[in-house]
Amino acid sequence: MNEGTPTGPKAKWWSRPEPVQGAPERAEAAPATPPEEPRAAEAAEREPSAPAVAQSPTEDTPAAAAAVPAPSPAKDVPAAVGSAPPGPADAAADRQQRPQPLHAPDPYATPPYGGPGPWAPAPPVQRPVPTPPQGTFVPPGAPGAPAGPTTNGAGVPTAPSHQHRHQQEPHPHPQQPSQWLQYDPWGAPQQPLTHPGDPAGPARPQKTRRGTLLVGALLVALVAGGVGGGVGAYVERNGGITRVELPQAGPQDGKGRAPDSVAGIAASALPSVVTLHVSGVGEQGTGTGFVLDAKGHILTNDHVVEPAGADGTINITFSGGQTAKAKLVGKDSGYDLAVVRVLGVDGLKPLPLGNSENVQVGDPVVAIGAPFDLQNTVTSGIISAKERPITAGGEKGDGSDVSYVNALQTDAPINPGNSGGPLVDAQARVIGINSAIRAADNTAGLEGSQGGSIGLGFAIPINQGKRVAEELINTGRATHPVIGVTLDMKFTGDGARVGTKGADGPAVTPGGPGARAGIRPRDVITEVNGQKVHNGQELIVKIRAHRPGDRLELTVVRSGTARKVAVTLGSADSD
Repeated sequence: MNEGTPTGPKAKWWSRPEPVQGAPERAEAAPATPPEEPRAAEAAEREPSAPAVAQSPTEDTPAAAAAVPAPSPAKDVPAAVGSAPPGPADAAADRQQRPQPLHAPDPYATPPYGGPGPWAPAPPVQRPVPTPPQGTFVPPGAPGAPAGPTTNGAGVPTAPSHQHRHQQEPHPHPQQPSQWLQYDPWGAPQQPLTHPGDPAGPARPQKTRRGTLLVGALLVALVAGGVGGGVGAYVERNGGITRVELPQAGPQDGKGRAPDSVAGIAASALPSVVTLHVSGVGEQGTGTGFVLDAKGHILTNDHVVEPAGADGTINITFSGGQTAKAKLVGKDSGYDLAVVRVLGVDGLKPLPLGNSENVQVGDPVVAIGAPFDLQNTVTSGIISAKERPITAGGEKGDGSDVSYVNALQTDAPINPGNSGGPLVDAQARVIGINSAIRAADNTAGLEGSQGGSIGLGFAIPINQGKRVAEELINTGRATHPVIGVTLDMKFTGDGARVGTKGADGPAVTPGGPGARAGIRPRDVITEVNGQKVHNGQELIVKIRAHRPGDRLELTVVRSGTARKVAVTLGSADSD
């Protein structure tokens, strides 16, 4: 700043003093005074701390320039405006030394006329400092309303009014250090900055209280986490603090299966199924059977009881674990069926019989047995086919042990040990007797191979089993339906050809069913009741699927000409 250059308001043309006649010149009127610097030093000794008071800004003076005190005459000793004079004598001497104005005092408080005088030093430059968080610092000495100079709306101090200056002059003591030394021109207004809606009063205790609560919450969380981690580690290593009990369904949840479900069928049929352990001279075997009546008759396969022979033993084990001995009632190798009976056993539950004629392909079935001596084994499947011509046996070589079965095919798993067991429908009624399987080595037979099931199982229809069982129980032997002809089993053409001679006589039994129907040697039978037959075994299977006395319609080809003949089946003993 230029301390020697006046920065106050410039004199206007209407306020420039006019020369008055008879008045001495300004330079002449000024008394001789010592140099300016010594007088300034004397004044500084008398008033060391008198601050300068700013004028109110005029029309052409900016607000910053208003802070500069009005200049005094050039040769006067600088003195702070508004400071109290040392005393009356000094004040009078000072008035005598000052140049007198050229006109009377202005009642409107117009600044005095005269030449420029010494200027008060400008306030030191204040560098911007960080504003405190609570707002701009208020200069000391003015906690509420400032006692010294007032401020405008921007927080900039203004010059006191004329009356205020006169009120301050009589104070005998000098003022405190200048407020300008602590004024921040870049600061905000004097009021502290607060957020809208903040409660009145100091905020520091609330923050301290909130911080205390936050620290306490963090400590509690840390302690809880540590305790929880320790408890978790203990539980993991030691298996828990208390005895572990896992949730489980109650006993009542395992009851109530639908009667037509596999579980319902098995529960209904298992009490009537038995396991047979047969032993004889150098042979033994295991099979399955089921109860036919309350008298203790049990139906099974002929090849199951075959190892017992005439002097072997047959032991029966029921599903509940009870055991009993049984004796042979009768058997038929041509049907591969046998009946045994247990004595001294009460509470037997017969298994109801169904009707194999009502079975349709795709019907669900359940097979029960003891595969590989694992009794009470239950498997399920469907009916895969009907009237499958199956021949089994023939181990003796003379054909006396060959069985001809017009079987039901099923994919229910059947394995060695299932032979003689029941194949039941959805109502737990027997529709077949499990007898044969087709093994992977392509050998067919009743337990003829020890291979496992490949989904090709065969069962004797229960209609045929029922008739044979009744005959075996009543007479001890079964009858076979016959047509009274001998077949040529070496014929390779399509159909079954009648031979030229029989074992003990002609190929066509005189007076038999075939002879009465007009069948002759070398005739080829191609159909039975409209169903094709391709060889002699199929013809035997078709005929044995009926009862003696049934009437059949055969298609016979003789010398290339086909004709139909009716045959009434005869009967032959199983011997």
